[in-house]
Amino acid sequence: MLWIKAFHIVFVTSWFAGLFYLPRLFVNHAMVNDPATHDRLSMMEYKLFRFMTPLALLALIFGLWLWLGYGFSGGWMHAKLTLVLGLVIYHWYCGKLLKEFQAGRNSRSHIWYRWFNEIPVLILLAVVILVVVKPF
Repeated sequence: MLWIKAFHIVFVTSWFAGLFYLPRLFVNHAMVNDPATHDRLSMMEYKLFRFMTPLALLALIFGLWLWLGYGFSGGWMHAKLTLVLGLVIYHWYCGKLLKEFQAGRNSRSHIWYRWFNEIPVLILLAVVILVVVKPF
């Protein structure tokens, strides 16, 4: 099970790297007016999203494997799984935003994306506290 836990941590860390960087690309993309930069950022966003989606799936698969091995107990686990669901929804929404940028239909400002960019940071903080401290 330690191997499973190690792989889960690696894939979660890699997924979070993408979740931190993709919205940051959106911040830059929202400030761009020239077509060449728009196309370059769209390509970067697409490649990153395409790479981070399998990482998310692997993180979830190894997390499920851990859950099946260790069991499901404690309120902290319920809270963690709720946050993980929120993270999956966030990931999906990033894909939706990516399609809007690619189609030239972004309607949000770079300031909105700066705030949006903080969501995975807060989720990571909460999940780490729940897993390490197990407050309930």
